[in-house]
Amino acid sequence: MLRHLVFDVNETLLDVAALDPLFQRLFGDSSARVEWFLTLEEGWMTATIVERFQPFAELAQAALVMVGQRRGIEVSKAQCEELVEGMKRLPAHPDVRPALEQLRIEGFHLAALSNGSLPALRQQLESAGLGDSFDAILSVEETQRYKPAPEPYRMVAERNGIEQEQMMMVAAHAWDITGAAAAGCRTAFIARPGKVLNPAGSQLDIHGNDLQDFARQLLAWRER
Repeated sequence: MLRHLVFDVNETLLDVAALDPLFQRLFGDSSARVEWFLTLEEGWMTATIVERFQPFAELAQAALVMVGQRRGIEVSKAQCEELVEGMKRLPAHPDVRPALEQLRIEGFHLAALSNGSLPALRQQLESAGLGDSFDAILSVEETQRYKPAPEPYRMVAERNGIEQEQMMMVAAHAWDITGAAAAGCRTAFIARPGKVLNPAGSQLDIHGNDLQDFARQLLAWRER
């Protein structure tokens, strides 16, 4: 029986839109936050492909500088540090805590798996009021490979003494779903604002509008 659930953190659990005022102030355009996150994704995927692991905070700051360069705006070191500190204080989406509480009551083992560093991840979850919501808090830095490479998903399975098909990756990113499925995991997509599935990507098990919708579907799916 499936009982191990693994949750992506940024955007899936935590609302990165809370950074919009920073991007509005820096660039006069809050939508630059989306451009920044896509640039950050490009950075960690490149680091993984060329097998040169770089800390998440460094990649996040480099992505911010790149957005500035595209827009002809110089980004200072202080502004980069403000971004990193802001990432540590992101609020949880309102549906997250009640859904996690319900899933724990139903006997699921809950793990958080992030591309961020472990200290920053712990700080994020504590700040968002989710520090006590997980049985395990894990970072890809242990494998020196960013998701969607297979090593982080395998690491979670090994930690729990299970096979990958015995756990489900829950994420708001099509690339995370594809990576987890390729590693042999069950998958669930959470349709956060602006997030869509890749129609050429892997087939998933559950498509939830939010985490509470996911929990309802998961419990019904488990009964089948």
